[in-house]
Amino acid sequence: MKSIVYTLTLTTSLVAGIVLVSCKSKKEAATVTVKDTGFKKVESPLSDKQYKSDDQHFRARGIGESQDETAARKIAFMNAKSELASLIQTTMKKVSDQYTNQRTVGKDKEYENKFEEMTREVTNLEMANMREIGTETYTNEQGLYKVYLVVEAKKDEIFQKMDSRISSDKKLQLDYDKAKFQQVFDEEMKKLAESRP
Repeated sequence: MKSIVYTLTLTTSLVAGIVLVSCKSKKEAATVTVKDTGFKKVESPLSDKQYKSDDQHFRARGIGESQDETAARKIAFMNAKSELASLIQTTMKKVSDQYTNQRTVGKDKEYENKFEEMTREVTNLEMANMREIGTETYTNEQGLYKVYLVVEAKKDEIFQKMDSRISSDKKLQLDYDKAKFQQVFDEEMKKLAESRP
């Protein structure tokens, strides 16, 4: 009888010990912080608010690396340009989708296709007018250059080009409401600005 009680006590102590160790290890794992991992927060160059899209500008950043500084800059510029074109096209696609869905001809596929075609044309035209608004160049001991570059395009210029294209198309012009189009465009720009931390 004593051995059963002793075995039960020993078993209970063992189970309690395992539970305590298990709880302790869970608690320790839950309290691990970034500081404990050895990682540090990295502040990327040209990532301040003035280099991000807002309700008046489309902005995009590109990064380029090369053993040659000029090549690194070209790569950064091409990456920024590509990012900017994508951003403009995506935003204008949302604008044209919303606008055509709100108009009586919204179900007309040809009407929607013309808007998409114009968006591509305007984006391509705007790439010639984009401006570089910031650049930073870094190098390391191995002679590798890393260039960060930000470009922007003005919302008003894009709107004016789009408005001009729509106004010159007889089919689109029939049902074009400039004020409504501008309202949808402004709303999308606000959303874009709010989505960029």
